[in-house]
Amino acid sequence: MRIKIKEVVSNAEMKAFIHFTDTLYKKHPYYVPPLSFDEAATLNKKKNPAFDYCEARYWLAYKDNKVVGRVAGIINHAYIDKWKNKYIRFGWIDFEDDEEISRLLLEHVQIWAKEKGLEAIHGPLGFTDLDHEGTLIEGFDQLGTLASIYNYPYYAKHFEKLGYCKDTDWVEYKITLDKQVPERIIKLASIVERRLHLKRIIAKKAKDILPYATAIFELINDSYAHLYGVTPLTKKQMEYYTKMYFSFMKVEFVTIIVDSEGKLAAFGITMPSLSKALQKNKGKLLPFGFISILNAMKKNNMADLLMVAIRKDLQGKGVNAMLMKETYESYIKSGIEIVETNHELEDNTKVQSMWEGFNAVQHKRRRCFIKRLN
Repeated sequence: MRIKIKEVVSNAEMKAFIHFTDTLYKKHPYYVPPLSFDEAATLNKKKNPAFDYCEARYWLAYKDNKVVGRVAGIINHAYIDKWKNKYIRFGWIDFEDDEEISRLLLEHVQIWAKEKGLEAIHGPLGFTDLDHEGTLIEGFDQLGTLASIYNYPYYAKHFEKLGYCKDTDWVEYKITLDKQVPERIIKLASIVERRLHLKRIIAKKAKDILPYATAIFELINDSYAHLYGVTPLTKKQMEYYTKMYFSFMKVEFVTIIVDSEGKLAAFGITMPSLSKALQKNKGKLLPFGFISILNAMKKNNMADLLMVAIRKDLQGKGVNAMLMKETYESYIKSGIEIVETNHELEDNTKVQSMWEGFNAVQHKRRRCFIKRLN
């Protein structure tokens, strides 16, 4: 057999697993590497609280003692309990354009699934909805983002040849902003603010956002509950994500709206695009990679939308106009001209309706594949 598959068991193998894409996508103009420390923490069973309800195994493919592919198999028991689907997930899948590599990698995940009595395999997915998900199937000539996966066009062809088919798609939009906030948004936001007695919390430092962290994650759990594959974040996960990411945010790009009682009504989290900075530092903060990150946070003409949520009792009442107005004003002050929406489910019309009236182009599409194992 030309290709040898080996399960990751050592620190050296885990390092090879994390950094395989550095070689596969070396000098690629559109690939954006993830933050290495974030990848390492997410895959670490001792650090990632998702392992309280998940199991995972990782495999590497070798050819002539050289790594030529990787895959993670994930069993999310919370997903199985909630959705009543006895599925295993595959994620972190990358491989050279050789059908034997992709076949053998996925066969190892399938074998484990059958040992566990599972009925289907789907992915790419992570441990939670906050991890990377979806194979890029449109938009290969577009720059990737920190929050999404970039992959070669041949990935989907391999999956389809192996008997995988579409389970769901996500779409992404690129929005070119006007020089000023559209008047219609200003007027609607003003009406909604007065009618619903809402106000924005003005944060000057990251610590000003921290008191709302738990409420933000609770709102995510509530408003995202119906979305594809989503499972509720645990208290431990909320604490983990708060510690990992909240100090990293640019407060001007975080919009928090509260009601007359001071309770969280809605939020929007965006940030300056780190795509070019991550390409420059190859996803590493040390020894000097953090400099490019800091520069990107300070001066940038591009931004990424990360998360937005509105309390259920306030949905459909124009609160999104307040979010858009406040975020838009922050963008103008910071010199942002182009915004990446990142992925949203193709049937999530509530989110997509927010881009109506804007100069928005649907420029990427990504897919979750599925294969029944019986």
